[in-house]
Amino acid sequence: MTFCLGIKTKNGIVGLSDTRITTGTETTSAKKVFTVNREKHSFFIMTSGLRSVRDKAITYFTEVIENKDESFTKLYHAVNEFGKQIRAVADEDKDHLTESGLDFNLFSIIGGQLEDDKEPKLYLLYPQGNWIEVMQGTPFVIIGNSGFGNPVLKRSLSYENSLEYALKCAFLSFDATRISVNDVDFPIDTVVLSNDSYHISERRFSREELEHISNFWNERLKSAIRDLPADILSNSLDQQVIPWPDA
Repeated sequence: MTFCLGIKTKNGIVGLSDTRITTGTETTSAKKVFTVNREKHSFFIMTSGLRSVRDKAITYFTEVIENKDESFTKLYHAVNEFGKQIRAVADEDKDHLTESGLDFNLFSIIGGQLEDDKEPKLYLLYPQGNWIEVMQGTPFVIIGNSGFGNPVLKRSLSYENSLEYALKCAFLSFDATRISVNDVDFPIDTVVLSNDSYHISERRFSREELEHISNFWNERLKSAIRDLPADILSNSLDQQVIPWPDA
C-alpha cells in the first residue's frame, strides 16, 4: 500500500509521500514523486497503485514533456495528458494484468502551477483518466492508505493555514498511518510549492530526523487525555453493577 497526501492552502501546495514498496513478503523503498521544475512551469505527480503501471505511464509522459511541454500552459493540460498516457497503458496491459489476477490500478495526485494558472492547482486523477480538482472546501486528498490519516487533517487543517502548518499536519497524518499499518513507512518525500514561485522544493526525511516529532506528539496526546475535562465520564466509574437476577 501507499500513503500520498496533497494539501492546498491559500499560500500554496504541500505534498508528502512515503516510500515503502511491498511485494509479497518483501519490502523495499522507492520514490513515488515525479517533479518538473522549469521557468514558470512546475508540477509534481504522486502515485498509488501498481508500480509497473506507474513506471510505464511516467515514462510515456516524460517523452511527451520532452516533445511538447511548451504546449501545456495550465496544469489541467498536463493532467489530461498524463491521464491519456494511463489510458494508453491500460489498452496495452489491463487485460494481461486481469488474467494474472491483478487489478489495473493507478491513482495520482498532481499539483503545481503553470504560466497561465492564477494560483497553484491540485488534482486527483483516477485510473480511468478522469479527474477532480481539490478545492478549499476540503483542501486535501490522500491516496493509498487513507483512513488513519484523515482524522488529523479534518480536525486541524483549513485552507487559511500557512505552508509550515500544513506541512506539520501532513507529517502527523503520515505518522498516524505509519503506526497503524505495516505497509507505510519512512523515508518520506515532501514537496512544497508557494504561490507564484514556480519552483517545487523537494526534500527526503529519514526516521531518525523526524522521530523526535513523533515522540513529542505522543507525549502531548497522553497529556491531553489526562487533562481532558471529562468528569461526567468519570461518573460511570462510580455506578454500582446490578447483577442479573437468577433464572
